[in-house]
Order: sequence, then structure tokens, then C-alpha cells
Amino acid sequence: KMSLSAKDKDTVKTFWAKVLTEVCVAAPRMCLVVYPWTQRYFGSFGNLYNAAAITSNPKVAAHGRVVLQGLEQAVSNMDNIKAAFADLSVLHSEKLQVDPGNFKLGKDFTAEVQQAFQKFLNVVVASLQKQYY
Repeated sequence: KMSLSAKDKDTVKTFWAKVLTEVCVAAPRMCLVVYPWTQRYFGSFGNLYNAAAITSNPKVAAHGRVVLQGLEQAVSNMDNIKAAFADLSVLHSEKLQVDPGNFKLGKDFTAEVQQAFQKFLNVVVASLQKQYY
């Protein structure tokens, strides 16, 4: 069982307040392009034949906002995310029959990898900013 400390929760809330909605809304678009087999869950969305069609699809954008609202719900219910997502979990598993593998980050995406990647991104950003000082 994974639990969040009070500091973790404060960190997430602070970061979440800074997240750009446009970036989060774009996530389903990227998922449909990078993992095309996930398109089978979105048959009612119309044309998803290529990246341009996916990017310009208003139903994909609307679903991105739904995902964003779900993450907002998780941020607001960090003491019991499992209970907050109970109905959504039933929807995904029983009605939509979404492959549970679609919700995994992967065994290689450990906390250590995430921390190292965050440090790497900090170095990249600092390097890009170097000339602005």
C-alpha cells in the first residue's frame, strides 16, 4: 500500500496549483497517438486515424478535461483516493472493460527513476536558462 505523508500531500497540492490545464488536456491526445491500441476505447469519438485527426478532435479534448477533473478529484481527496475513485474504477473495469495495463506506469518507472529524471529535467531547464542571466 502506498501512502502519502503530510509533506507529500502539500507538495502535490502546491504543484497541482501550478499545472497548466492545456498540458493536462493534451495528455489523452498524446496517449492516443503513442499508444494507438487505446483508440479501441474511443470508437464513438469519430476520426482517430492519424495524429492530426486526434489533435483536432473535440471529443478527445473534452475527454482530456474529464481526465483533468479526475486528477483534481484525486488531489482533493488525497486521504482516500481509492474511495474517491470507486465509481470511476467500476466504470473502467466493468462497463468499459479497459485493460488494467493501461493504468500502469510500468515496472521500470520506480521512485528512483522518477527522482533521477526530475533532476535531469532540472539540469536541462537550467542549461536552457543559462544565457538569460
